[in-house]
Amino acid sequence: MASEIGSVATPVERLEQALIQKLEAGDVELPLLPQAASQVLALAADPASDAAKLSSLIHQDQALAAHVMRIANSPAYMPRSPVISLQHAVAMLGITLLSEIAFTASLKSGAFKVPGHEEDVKQLWRHSLASGAFAKEVARMRRVNVESAYLCGLLHEIGKPVVLQTVTTLAHVQRVVLEKSVLQGWVDGYHSRVGAFIAEKWSLPKQVAAAIQYYEDYDHADSFRQECLLTCAADRLASHLLAPDDMSEVTLRAHPVFGELNLYPNDLDQLLTRKDHVLAVVNALNL
Repeated sequence: MASEIGSVATPVERLEQALIQKLEAGDVELPLLPQAASQVLALAADPASDAAKLSSLIHQDQALAAHVMRIANSPAYMPRSPVISLQHAVAMLGITLLSEIAFTASLKSGAFKVPGHEEDVKQLWRHSLASGAFAKEVARMRRVNVESAYLCGLLHEIGKPVVLQTVTTLAHVQRVVLEKSVLQGWVDGYHSRVGAFIAEKWSLPKQVAAAIQYYEDYDHADSFRQECLLTCAADRLASHLLAPDDMSEVTLRAHPVFGELNLYPNDLDQLLTRKDHVLAVVNALNL
């Protein structure tokens, strides 16, 4: 009898079981990719697209156009003179960078919202921005596709807000109060599975889907291992930048991912000199 009593699940265990059942059934409310973000992705992948098409697309969304103009004029992008129009922004920044800014600004408005957890979501968003910016730095150093690396870094934790929302809703229904450390553990533990659902729903490039699923477990990636390694490195660099107490420089340097990428201590030195630039990008895009 005692063993039967001992085996009764606690409310927290029942809550985690409910979460796992939802994930296994695919019964999770996923965010929609904002229409503008979807259109920007399609334009960026189209070799026939040009600056006029991108400007026209951004113009259709007044709020997005205002965000893009503000970001283009921020210290992170250091315009020599004020950017006064979208055409001017294209000329100053180029279509690739402007696509990146437009996609990021559009994404923030749609995918990163969890009522009651605004501060947590804000930290997640800043980490995603820093990871995207650092992914570009690592990609340049490794001479691989910079635009693809940015998307991998930006979206690698896209499942976290969804897990946060799902758990919060379940906890409310089951009237369970969760300790923050338990909630954080579940968000960390289950986000890549949810991220894989989102990647499929949003028709994200295959290398981005792989990075979402395997950046922490890159040895199990059966394709796009380089992107997974690069995203892991960017994630660690972002953690060091934004939460140095949790990710010290000593811990960062000891991570095996840098060796896997054939990056040496002096390469890491060089990446760390970019911290101020990455922080400026984070602040510019942190709408």
